[in-house]
Amino acid sequence: MTVFLLVVDEVKMKLTKNIATLIGTFFYVGYLPLIPGTFGSFAGLVLFYFIRDRVLLHILITIVLLILGFLTCGKIERSANINDPRFVVIDEVSGQFISLLFMPFYDARVFIAAFLVFRLLDTLKPYPANKLEKLKGSLGIMGDDIVAGLYTNIVIQVVFRITSLA
Repeated sequence: MTVFLLVVDEVKMKLTKNIATLIGTFFYVGYLPLIPGTFGSFAGLVLFYFIRDRVLLHILITIVLLILGFLTCGKIERSANINDPRFVVIDEVSGQFISLLFMPFYDARVFIAAFLVFRLLDTLKPYPANKLEKLKGSLGIMGDDIVAGLYTNIVIQVVFRITSLA
């Protein structure tokens, strides 16, 4: 009986790790070569495209992505023994979703601007993203992308609402 319980525990741990990896890499997008963060942001943009006219679904998916990101990123970081592993991209997907919340409209200009501004801000890491990134665990992994998503949203909102581009 003890051997059986040990096997069950081992299977449960592996399953939990595999599910966390599936979520954290956003269905393995994070394993694409060279620029996994950019691929993760693009995957988020593609997913968003299909729900762009459904505000409540956008909000719900954003919340779910954030919760799943916080639940999985720290576990993956500890398991891989790597600080903010490059293959974890649910943070980029979440940030990209935040960047697109409550836009006055959705067309190619908004998609392109949100993608480019988000990638730029995620790379530059303006305050407080630069401080959050240094934290260990899920908060360090998710925090800088949440800030980049919020800043991107503000920039896009201002540009499209104040200028005649709306």
